[in-house]
Amino acid sequence: MSIPKSDTKRSIGDQDLYSGLIRLHVLHHAVEEPIFGLGMIEELGRHGYRISAGTLYPMLQRLETKGYLRSSEVRNGKSRRKVYRATALGRKALTAAKGKVRELFHELMEGD
Repeated sequence: MSIPKSDTKRSIGDQDLYSGLIRLHVLHHAVEEPIFGLGMIEELGRHGYRISAGTLYPMLQRLETKGYLRSSEVRNGKSRRKVYRATALGRKALTAAKGKVRELFHELMEGD
């Protein structure tokens, strides 16, 4: 996983701070509509995250293993694409995370 483009001077350790945000971002989109790897790489890129397929696909698999996502294969002509949707557990986890993110956002922004 790469750090946001906006700050290339950040240390490699800062990546850990963003990994949870990226997972929440993925889960958010999977609640809204079916997602697929390349589409999420592009979406995350629009938000300043550079993430490789080698990072994203294992992340999607882990989210599925934990029960937050469910995958299925969709045929597109001769090719197949694996798409992911949030499960009931994923939707519940996202709802809980929104409250935590909202609380953290307010604390972070109080001083600004």
